[in-house]
Amino acid sequence: MYKLYTRPGSGGFVVEAALALANAQFDQIDVPKKDPPDPAFLDISPLNQVPVLTLPNGQSITESAAICILLAERHPEAGLAPAAGSPDRAGFLRWMAFMSSVLYPAILRLYYAHRYTTDADGKKAVKQAAIAEMDRGFAIVDAALEGRGWLSATRCRWPTSTSSCWWPGTPIWTRREPTGRTSNAYGRRCARIR
Repeated sequence: MYKLYTRPGSGGFVVEAALALANAQFDQIDVPKKDPPDPAFLDISPLNQVPVLTLPNGQSITESAAICILLAERHPEAGLAPAAGSPDRAGFLRWMAFMSSVLYPAILRLYYAHRYTTDADGKKAVKQAAIAEMDRGFAIVDAALEGRGWLSATRCRWPTSTSSCWWPGTPIWTRREPTGRTSNAYGRRCARIR
């Protein structure tokens, strides 16, 4: 059985969704933020970050995108990702990496600006740079969605809504609004911060 270590409001929700869609049995362990962190949790997550998925063999894996890719491979019947060798597979992998390496880090800088500067007055500049990076990233997503309903594949197995994207870094099927704009709850929040 899998064990999912997560926190409310974290990216663990997408791993929970993937496990549910795969009909995989799992125990959910909510890991509170503590200072100092729990040494036992640091053994499986040295950065004290969630989500962490412990596999049935006892091995643990971190990073939402990696976890979701692994679950898609272990549960192909769930249709969580295009099959290896299918024409849509390259796009799936590309957008999984894009979301977790471009958009998610910008979101972290926006919400945790204090981690990215030692200058007490520098937080505003970090947030402004994060918003600019998010705008650039979402412009790339918008361009990729031009004339399409999904970033990768012709159908979406992941649950989505027209008001949000899956974060962090997963999954890569970002739904297009009827207006033609990418769903971007973060963009609406950023507009209030500017």
